[in-house]
Amino acid sequence: MATLLTPSFPQTASENHSTQPGAHAWPAAWAWAGFRWRLGLVVLLLLSLLLVVPQFYHFIQSRPGQLLNDPLLALLPVHDVSGPTFALIYSSIAATLVFLLPRPKLLLRALWGYYLLQLLRMLTLWLVPLEPPTGLVILHDPLIDHIFEVTTQPIVRDLFFSGHTATMALLVLAGRGRKWRHVMVLMTLAVGLLVLVQRVHYSYDVLAAPFFAWLAYWVAGQVCKRRDFRF
Repeated sequence: MATLLTPSFPQTASENHSTQPGAHAWPAAWAWAGFRWRLGLVVLLLLSLLLVVPQFYHFIQSRPGQLLNDPLLALLPVHDVSGPTFALIYSSIAATLVFLLPRPKLLLRALWGYYLLQLLRMLTLWLVPLEPPTGLVILHDPLIDHIFEVTTQPIVRDLFFSGHTATMALLVLAGRGRKWRHVMVLMTLAVGLLVLVQRVHYSYDVLAAPFFAWLAYWVAGQVCKRRDFRF
C-alpha cells in the first residue's frame, strides 16, 4: 500500500517554482480566468454535496448487503480507537490546509481531488452493498455524527472503499516534499490500521482506498490542467 501512496512526481524547475508560496501566488493565479471559474465551480459542487450526501448515506444504511470473510481482519484485535483515529485525520487535514493555502494551484487541484473522491466513493458504495464486519465498534466522529445526525442510527454500511484512508492518501498526494510524504504515509497507514481495529472496514476497503485517491487526484490534475499552469 505504501507504494500506491507514494507515486513518483518528478518536478521540473518551473513546476517547483510554480508551487512555492509567495506574495504573488494568489494574484498570479487569480489573473487566470480558468483558475477563477474552476475554483468557484468546485466550491459550489462541494457545497451541493451537503444537500445530497446525508440522504444518500441514509439510503446506504437502509439497504442490506453481503457479509465478507476477511482472514486478515481476523488477525487484529478489536478496540474503540475513535479518539486517536480522528486526532490523526483532523491534524493531517489542518496541516495540509496550512501547506496549501499559500499555494493556490495545489489547493485547486486538492479541492477537485476531494470532490471527485466523494463521487467515486458514492459510486462504489452504490455498486457494492456490504454488511459491516463482525465485531464492529461504532466509530464516533463528532463532525460527521452531527452532519448526518446518526446518534440513533449510525451509518455503518458505508464500507467500500474506506473514506478515512482515502482522504489521508489524498493528503499525501496533495502535499509536496519527501519528508512531508514520508510523515503523511505513516499517518495514513496508522489510520488504515485503526479503522480495521475498530472493525468499521474490511481490509479490502482499506487496501483499495489509495488507488481511488490516486485516481481522483489524477483526474483532478486533468481538470485543472493548463500548459503554462503547472501543478
